[in-house]
Amino acid sequence: MSVAVAGKQPSGSAIGGVSTFLYLRPRLVLLLLLLPPLLWLGIVYLGSLFALLLQSLFYIDGFTGQIVHEFTLATLGELFTAANLGVIQRTAGMAAVVTLACAAIAFPIAYYMARFASVRVKALFYLAIMLPLWSSYLVRVYAWKLLLAKEGVITWLFGQLHLTWVIDGLLSLPIVEGPSLSTSYIGTFVVFVYIWLPFMILPIEAALERVPRSMIEASADLGAHPGATFRNVILPLAIPGVAAGSIFTFSLTLGDYILPGIIGNSAPFIGMAVNQHQGTAGNIPLAAAFTVVPIVVMAVYLALAKRLGAFDAL
Repeated sequence: MSVAVAGKQPSGSAIGGVSTFLYLRPRLVLLLLLLPPLLWLGIVYLGSLFALLLQSLFYIDGFTGQIVHEFTLATLGELFTAANLGVIQRTAGMAAVVTLACAAIAFPIAYYMARFASVRVKALFYLAIMLPLWSSYLVRVYAWKLLLAKEGVITWLFGQLHLTWVIDGLLSLPIVEGPSLSTSYIGTFVVFVYIWLPFMILPIEAALERVPRSMIEASADLGAHPGATFRNVILPLAIPGVAAGSIFTFSLTLGDYILPGIIGNSAPFIGMAVNQHQGTAGNIPLAAAFTVVPIVVMAVYLALAKRLGAFDAL
């Protein structure tokens, strides 16, 4: 019996030794815990992204249609043609307008939630904001397509109110022109705002929650009017939340290729161009070149957002 017990002691002492070794080195434990996800992120995600970007330095042979694996900037130069610049400008413009609209709508809602809503009302707001996210993205987009269609509820409601001239006027504008709301830029804009609005409300509300009430009271004690307090105290402290929300709305709009293909006039956005060149046309180098655009745009955008303190509100 003593021999058997003695035989088990080295195993137990070895485990105890490893445990003691790791206990005395918490940074090593942290590294071992982070190593699997870091390897996954570095090899699977960043590795595949690097391989994709590498494809943008190749080109398509005009005669055979095959990819020529020789480094050149010719494919990236194709981005500066009139058609491709139009795709980039259209996508960036839509992303910017959607971000501004989301901020304008989200700020009053977030401000009311943070400053005036009771615990029960705030819980209802959270439920209302998060509830649409529980349904499928495609279901929500197709539901809006039916609502915005020429025979949809929105057109019918405007007709009952004798306001069809409003819709006709909107659809006659040079930028948003189209036969119906569901096949125009204004329909794409409305659905984008609806889809991404929760991602703007929550960061702004979180930033406003962190504004100390003592600072607002001190501003009032010093004789500042509510408007001056809002402009000089509340709004500057809420900017990180707005910047954090804009990261979501801007980047998600910039890369979306499903929604513009369902709602709108089918004019290509960057995501749609990548999908078409990679799938239908088989021009992988040009598809990879298009992916460089949102990466560069978001790198600049994130640098600006970081200076505004956006990452403190995430």
